[in-house]
Amino acid sequence: MTSLIDADALRVLHRAARVLLDDLPGLTDQLVAVLQEQEPAYRTAMAGDPTGTWQEAHRSLRHSVTSLIDPRSNREAARRCSWRIGAARAEQGLPLDALLHAFRLGGSLVWQRLVEETSRAAPEDVRLLVHVAADVWNFVDDHCTLVADAYRQVEWQLNRRRENRARLLAAALLDGSSRIADLPETAQALDLPEHGRYVVVAVAGGHPARCDAVRAAAVPEGLRVHWHPGVDVDHAIVLVGDADLPASAPGLSEPPPGVRIGVGSPVAGLAAVGDARRLADTALRICPAAGGTVRLAEHLPAALVVSGPELGRALAERVLGPLLRLEPADRDVLLDTLTTWLACDGSAQRAGERLYCHRNTVLNRLRRCEQLTGRSLTRPADVVEVSLALTAHRLLPGQHT
Repeated sequence: MTSLIDADALRVLHRAARVLLDDLPGLTDQLVAVLQEQEPAYRTAMAGDPTGTWQEAHRSLRHSVTSLIDPRSNREAARRCSWRIGAARAEQGLPLDALLHAFRLGGSLVWQRLVEETSRAAPEDVRLLVHVAADVWNFVDDHCTLVADAYRQVEWQLNRRRENRARLLAAALLDGSSRIADLPETAQALDLPEHGRYVVVAVAGGHPARCDAVRAAAVPEGLRVHWHPGVDVDHAIVLVGDADLPASAPGLSEPPPGVRIGVGSPVAGLAAVGDARRLADTALRICPAAGGTVRLAEHLPAALVVSGPELGRALAERVLGPLLRLEPADRDVLLDTLTTWLACDGSAQRAGERLYCHRNTVLNRLRRCEQLTGRSLTRPADVVEVSLALTAHRLLPGQHT
């Protein structure tokens, strides 16, 4: 009895489906009209390409209805059609919710027309359609899943392509090789204005710069920023507006131990970001190995030294050479005393307090430094020379020790 009922139900379904197939253009017109009325995303799509939307709906309905008549022969063609629609709509940027709504509206419309046609031609057979309703709606659900899978796969591929393109554009911007013609695309890809005012921040050290704590320590919350990860150093392109990057602000914390942060000076426009990156890298080179934040504007003499390393090494050797060739213990005491005295603005008293020795001990060590270097610490020009030489010795690798 069940087999007979199923056979009768399929006969009724096939008869109504053939009528729908003969009136496929009218069915398509009806679906397109419903989409235009109920789905804003399709309204926008049809405004730009009404023919394309109609043809897509027509193909989808044709495959759906023929699958009701002969599922075995039409199954794969119907699946390929739905997959292509999902992929194409993902490329066009139509929201997935709108696409799934369209498929469900199409399924609902087909079912409604099947019932209407059966009611018109053989009202007594309408009850038989109940036995195939689950099959019809399972078909709709399966194709919704197929469409969603195709959409998400293409969306993922598009996002990967966009991310890779943004990475390439940001890399070109940071190394100074970006073409002027690419700047509008770069601005759009990085979501930054072409003519803004920018600071680049360089981050390196024991923690990955993609860590939230490190990023929070490098760039205050609320600023527009694009992070570009690198092998050893990550760079942040920060839109700062009329002000510089604040030294302290809500959300700006101390960097974790071992993290070094170099903050460059502001530049005008994305075209100058390559210069801003070089300034940030210079600030990073000044950073202590133990970690911390160095703002280039506050360390310009040291920046001059590391920007010309060969000259810096030559200066350190010329000024400090005799001192550097002492026995390590003797050398380190004199260098530490000289550095501390300069940090204390030339006060032997304060230097002694920091070094836990008498001021006269500090003065005796300073006199010995003067004898070894041939520089007088009462002559401003000599003090500048000694200070720069000490900076070069501290920051530049390859010094004589």
